Amino acid sequence: MKGCVDKDLCIGCGLCAGICPEVFRMDDDGKAFAGDAEIPDDIIDSAKEAEQQCPVEAITIE
Repeated sequence: MKGCVDKDLCIGCGLCAGICPEVFRMDDDGKAFAGDAEIPDDIIDSAKEAEQQCPVEAITIE
């Protein structure tokens, strides 16, 4: 599974990076991004929580 952030929807709140910093980080523009690596099994639940908590539904975990 991988994480994806829609930059057009992201408001830069940082909630995802706070919930799952192993996958989500903030870029120089203040928007979240997800690394290209596969999400390890032991943090998939955390990544999915970040997806569910995103206030603008900018995150997808696939």
